[in-house]
Formats: sequence, C-alpha cells, structure tokens
Amino acid sequence: MVNLAELNVPTVLFFYPRNAQPHESIPEEWNMIPGARGCTPHSCGFRDLHQEFKMLGFQIFGVSTQDTDFQKELVNRVHLPFEVLSDAQFELVKALQLPTFEYRGLQLLKRMAWVVEDGKITKVFYPVFPPDKNADEVLNWLKARRETGTV
Repeated sequence: MVNLAELNVPTVLFFYPRNAQPHESIPEEWNMIPGARGCTPHSCGFRDLHQEFKMLGFQIFGVSTQDTDFQKELVNRVHLPFEVLSDAQFELVKALQLPTFEYRGLQLLKRMAWVVEDGKITKVFYPVFPPDKNADEVLNWLKARRETGTV
C-alpha cells in the first residue's frame, strides 16, 4: 500500500490503461481508441530514464487498474526498476475522479503523469501522446524547472 499524501520523496507517477500479457494479441479495436495503445513503451520510457530521474531526486511508480499479478508480470518481463501500483479497487480513481474509459466491460485509466512533491500533485501531464515520449517530457520539465530555480 502506498499513501500518495504521505510520500516523503519527490515522485513521478505515470498512469496507463492496461498491459497485454505475453500470450495476448492486441485486438485491432484497441488501436482505434485514442491514447490506448502504448502501455509497454510508456513504461519502458520511464525505465530507460530511471537513473536520470533518480539523479534529480525523484522516485517513479507506474499505476493502472489491473491487479497486482498483471503488474508483477510487467515488472519482470520488461525489467522495470520501480514498482507498478494497482488501483484495482478504484480507490484513487474514485477519490480524485480520474479520467477513465470503458473497454469490453473494463474501466481503465486514461494515460497521464503526475509530479508529486511533499504529498501534493504539483504538475499533471494530460493528455499524454505519444506514450513513448512522456518520460522525456516529464524529465525535461523537471530539468527546466531546476535550471530556472523554481524547484
């Protein structure tokens, strides 16, 4: 359990709809939903820049409404150096009225990213497109803010 209001380390959370499992094929209709495709590249973007975020003092978490088993499989399969959180009970979704969409009877999060400092959301990146560039966008925003002294 992670209480976002009690995070004492600057944090980036990125939200995504769902990851396909290795045995699943991605249906063509999924690709027709704006912002749906790209969950693994989204996650891998943050993986690839993880050390740079860490050097700026930020930890990273991924978040989706899939259950913990889906999250663990993703972490292991693509070698994520951070945890992926499950909001399968929709506690965060409901509390903050996060944007979602429905697909085949599943309620899924829309893609976004947050910067959280001192238990407060200080920046929201939404909508996110393309997903594989979101980590770069967030990192560049953090670096620019540091350079201008607005940290």
